[in-house]
Amino acid sequence: MIPSKFYLILLCVGSIISLSVHCGQKKSPVSFVTASEILGNKAYPAISYGGYRHNTRTIAPSIAEIKEDMRLLEAMGIKLIRTYNTQLFGETSRLLEAISLMKKEDPTFEMYVMLGTWIECKGAWTAEINHREGNLIQNSQEIAKAVEWAKKYPNIIKMIAVGNESMVHWASQYYVTPSIVLKWVNYLQNLKQTGTLPEQLWITSSDNFESWGGGNESYHTPDLEKLIEAVDFISLHTYPFHDTHYNPNFWIIPKDGQTLSPQEQIDAAMIRVKNYAQTQYEQTRSYIERLDPNKSIHIGETGWATTASVNYGSNGSKAADEYKQKKYFELVNEWTQESGITCFFFEAFDEVWKDQANPTGSENHFGLFTLEGKAKYALWEAVDAGNYAGLTRNGNPIKKSHQGNVKAMMHEVLPPPTQEDLGIYEITKINTTRKLGEKVTEQAYIISHDALNQPSGHPSAPLKLNVWEGTCQLKMSEKGVIILQSGTGAWWGAGIEIQGNGKGENLSLFENGKLHFDIKGTTKSSFNLGFQTGYYAEETLINNYVSFGFDMPYSLNEDWQHMTFNIKDLNVQGNLENVTAPIYIMGADQFDGGFIYLKNIFFTRN
Repeated sequence: MIPSKFYLILLCVGSIISLSVHCGQKKSPVSFVTASEILGNKAYPAISYGGYRHNTRTIAPSIAEIKEDMRLLEAMGIKLIRTYNTQLFGETSRLLEAISLMKKEDPTFEMYVMLGTWIECKGAWTAEINHREGNLIQNSQEIAKAVEWAKKYPNIIKMIAVGNESMVHWASQYYVTPSIVLKWVNYLQNLKQTGTLPEQLWITSSDNFESWGGGNESYHTPDLEKLIEAVDFISLHTYPFHDTHYNPNFWIIPKDGQTLSPQEQIDAAMIRVKNYAQTQYEQTRSYIERLDPNKSIHIGETGWATTASVNYGSNGSKAADEYKQKKYFELVNEWTQESGITCFFFEAFDEVWKDQANPTGSENHFGLFTLEGKAKYALWEAVDAGNYAGLTRNGNPIKKSHQGNVKAMMHEVLPPPTQEDLGIYEITKINTTRKLGEKVTEQAYIISHDALNQPSGHPSAPLKLNVWEGTCQLKMSEKGVIILQSGTGAWWGAGIEIQGNGKGENLSLFENGKLHFDIKGTTKSSFNLGFQTGYYAEETLINNYVSFGFDMPYSLNEDWQHMTFNIKDLNVQGNLENVTAPIYIMGADQFDGGFIYLKNIFFTRN
């Protein structure tokens, strides 16, 4: 997913970005510019672009449709766009041709591209995934086409990004290790040295802030250090929008804010959102500066969805709407412009192929324009200024969303939830006297239990309630009840995970002990419940579990049951010195979206 270095109000008088085309001044033919002159320069606002108009990428936009989009982006002041792949789909080739034609038709037209290449692991999207090897054929074709186009369009393509979120571990169906990205970055850098590619062409990889070392220390590897050295700049992704669900502590209304008006609560929350994005950027910068203090860091993606059916909608974090998108758009652009950071806002236009089966899914609604070309609230003032006069999208003249009715638009806007509304997503009762990795010597290890509240038995680090890839919903009530709504898709799973920066809890003394919990529920799904050792990213993850459901050893009913299991009965060769998720639940069959409730969860040694 993606930001931009431009402001919402594109007026000739008093605007931050003054566009001569709107002021009636004569434009001059464009001179050749390089990536080093573009990045960090407020004169080159950026945005992520996808022009697909259908619920499948097999129907690529035509050159005429792309030209229509480019004229709209030009009217916004955009001069730099980002793409995501080079083959399989026809959009990028048509985009480059369309820009080339427009430059010939009008020598003053200015639009540059950060060309994205899709990089994935061997066996991606199959049951035979190998994250330590790349998909050689697919990746080679992506890079080969990028080289071909960079040679053909040197006045358009100014940067190449090797991979999009290709290293972040939650991209479990396709992610690769940094060594694979490094291989292709070095390949392109060598082509620059031999003169095959322009020397001024800049090479990067566009990835989540954690993948660049700004979060979990498990990402801090020698190969990542080599990659940071090899790229010309860092393209970093930050998505506070998604974390309103996955890590919502910054988002919920604090107790001292509950007396504010709903409008004040929303505006205060959006300030926290901007600060949250800044924190992720600064965490990444702090790590990278230790390796290369001169490496520039830009934002390759950030954005805010305006519609959502689950997780971010009215029954979830309540984040998705046009007002909050406008506030985030304004705040992130103000910050990045003042700081000399290029920011690709995600994204220019809604794309409905991203969540084909769910029209109201948030992934379909990150655009500043709707699919039909209605300008969302962030662009209303630009519409009033006449910036889009005479322009169309899908043949439709540009009009405001909600027919320009602010009251109607605000009717959909809700303040963030309170802690009580949203639930607890992190268990913070920790043992401050024991370092993570040291043996837990207490007789009881307590996840959640009111009657066993002695501090000594608590974990050595916070526990995060983590839903895997948005497949279900998980939270904890203030009374300590874990509430899981099972998924209905191809699979679902979630865990209560140690936040240990690459370390787990040492429960080796519990080998002959027991796992205790109370459980009830309404789901008819079969599921596995237990604990995890090791890490998926390191290919050391082992699920240690018992099975619940029809024709399974244990069944679920709507009344509380107390369960006790021998650790040895659950353990299937897991390393108890590295328990990374003391509790996890994963669907096995017949997914129905029903509920599972857990409480009084603890381990005992004997």
